[in-house]
Amino acid sequence: MMASVSHYTPPMPQFTDPVKILIVVAPYYRDIADHLVTGARATLDSVGATVEIVEVPGALEIPTAIRIAHRQSNFDGYVALGCVIRGETTHYDTVCNDSSHALTLLGLDGCCIGNGILTVENHDQAAVRADPDRQDKGGGAAAAALHLVALTRKWRKETGGFGFRPGGSYRVAEDGEGPASA
Repeated sequence: MMASVSHYTPPMPQFTDPVKILIVVAPYYRDIADHLVTGARATLDSVGATVEIVEVPGALEIPTAIRIAHRQSNFDGYVALGCVIRGETTHYDTVCNDSSHALTLLGLDGCCIGNGILTVENHDQAAVRADPDRQDKGGGAAAAALHLVALTRKWRKETGGFGFRPGGSYRVAEDGEGPASA
């Protein structure tokens, strides 16, 4: 392991309009989940984001909860938090691959998601990654979501109304059956 390697992190975006973030956490390993949430909250609080937290049973339910919220609510972004520790069966691979794939598809569909679902070999690895004073993967996932929210706002298209041309004239034909020819 290369402990002395440093990683670049872009500066946190600045927001002029309020940001509303949903944290979806699977607290199967409660101590790990609590550390992830603490790190995510600190990062989100640093930009003044409004935060709501919802718990789901496991990592496989996280993408579904985000999709429901994205369709039915008004969150700007999402933070997916949880932990999958390798066991004795291939269930680990299924959970890791399926949850990651589903989050990627949601992101490609326009959801601003920071993926903080840890996939590790053992509890000690998870503890180091989740600890806000060490690797702070919860804070990193929150930062990723905020960067995507900032990009979405930067590149958002202006709405053009309801299909009418601004400043154009529209005359009704004398028979009242549609536009008159110019």
